[in-house]
Amino acid sequence: MPANSILIADDFDDTRELLRLLLETEGYTIREARDGHEALVEARNDAPVVALIDLSMPSLDGWSLLKELRADASTRSIPCIAVTAFAANQDRQRALDAGFDAYISKPFRAKELIELVNRFGRKDEGSQDGKRND
Repeated sequence: MPANSILIADDFDDTRELLRLLLETEGYTIREARDGHEALVEARNDAPVVALIDLSMPSLDGWSLLKELRADASTRSIPCIAVTAFAANQDRQRALDAGFDAYISKPFRAKELIELVNRFGRKDEGSQDGKRND
């Protein structure tokens, strides 16, 4: 994947399309996966700078996908953002405790999503690990 690629893992076509359109306008190259298995293959083939992962997908859900990514040395360091309809505070904390780097609930504000992705995906901004020093 190009150095600015984002992996979107979501089983809903409309959600993937919306995310793709938003992030392409920011200059990212987008790879899409309809379930966790496809996402795992994409990530292992060439690691993206950020993975946006829906928690509730068929076949291999976002929780299991994250576990697989973190267990593999070639994908362990990919920043993973949970993008989900689970919106309660305990859901956010559960996702962060599971190892997600960040969490955003659906429906999301476009500006908030872009800022979050840029925080992890823009390696030329902020500190060396892509995280800004706010």
